[in-house]
Amino acid sequence: MDNYELRPITEDEVYAFQRCFEKAFGHDHHSDEAELERELYELGRTLAVVHERDGVVGTALSLRRELGVPGGVVPAAHVTAVSVSGTHRRRGLLRRMMTRQLTELAGGDEPVAALWASEPPIYGRYGYGPASYLLSFDADNRELALPVPDSAGYLREVDLPDARELLAGIFDAARAGRPGMSGRRGADWRAVTADFEHRRRGRSGLRAVVHEGADGPDGYALYRIGRGGDASGPQGTVHVEEVVAAGLDGYRRLWGYLLDVDLTRRVQYDFAALDEPLLHLVSDPRRLSTRLGDGLWLRILDLPAALAARSYPADVDVVLDVTDDVLPGNAGRWHLRVAGDELTCERTDAPADVALSIGELGAAYLGGTPLASLALAGRVRELTAGTLVPLSAAFGWHRAPVSIEVF
Repeated sequence: MDNYELRPITEDEVYAFQRCFEKAFGHDHHSDEAELERELYELGRTLAVVHERDGVVGTALSLRRELGVPGGVVPAAHVTAVSVSGTHRRRGLLRRMMTRQLTELAGGDEPVAALWASEPPIYGRYGYGPASYLLSFDADNRELALPVPDSAGYLREVDLPDARELLAGIFDAARAGRPGMSGRRGADWRAVTADFEHRRRGRSGLRAVVHEGADGPDGYALYRIGRGGDASGPQGTVHVEEVVAAGLDGYRRLWGYLLDVDLTRRVQYDFAALDEPLLHLVSDPRRLSTRLGDGLWLRILDLPAALAARSYPADVDVVLDVTDDVLPGNAGRWHLRVAGDELTCERTDAPADVALSIGELGAAYLGGTPLASLALAGRVRELTAGTLVPLSAAFGWHRAPVSIEVF
């Protein structure tokens, strides 16, 4: 291990850093995309394993972005680009990177970290829990009907990237109140709307359509068209990348449009929420061919700050016994008391009512994974009879958490 150094990268090492995680994920290097990605991060938030002979052989990165939580937003570390070179695996490099990254992040003002888990078993070991879930649709649009609203709204196509500012305004209005949605800066929008040829994979360029409601633009959809056909006729596919709407009318018109694009027979979308309205709007939900998958994984960095940063729909008075093998500052017994607008979370020597790990607490944090469900799986233990049900209700939320982008 003396041959390895663990540290942030310098500007001269950006290319080597990018090539390390590109290779790990099976991606080719594209300089235009790499330049855009470089805009997204600060060198001080990178972490690399540098070998004395081979250079950068391990990478990790955190991006500071807002994250929607029940009742508000928090600054959150968005962890990405975690990789170890295939020629340097099985040497404890990932463990060293993850431990150091979490330790350093815990000393800052971001109470939680979030990531997309390429391999879920890895991140559970470091205290991350699956905090949101996604539905994927692979719909046969010939079998679906969606009533068009009677409102005076209408749709119009817009050109990218000229419409970034317009889309950003719609996005900010629509994400208010939705846990799991991440805020976007200018560089984030440039990344979302970039239309590099290698990203198309034989599909059309990225297209955008905006809904104009009574008070102005209030929804948009980003999509691509995959052309195809056989002897029976056209068999194209609408590949939906984002559907964002602040109101139901815009939402219905946008989905009505996507399900009725000329010369297409299928509609695919991978980022639907568990409470997606489309499930209740289409004539036959089975035709959506829905599949469930995990979405955002969340890690609590500062337990009292994180619990104080979200809202609770029910009062609760409970002592939690929390285990955390990586950040001992979170471990121990905590007295959580919520009474109306008053909230306290303090260390205590009182007997515990519920025992759980920091991973289970992270899974429940956005309101989408009930603590009661985790208890049924033996992941949460009720130590004082009658305390788990009100605690689970207090951690719930009226909207399912969802993240609509892989960062």
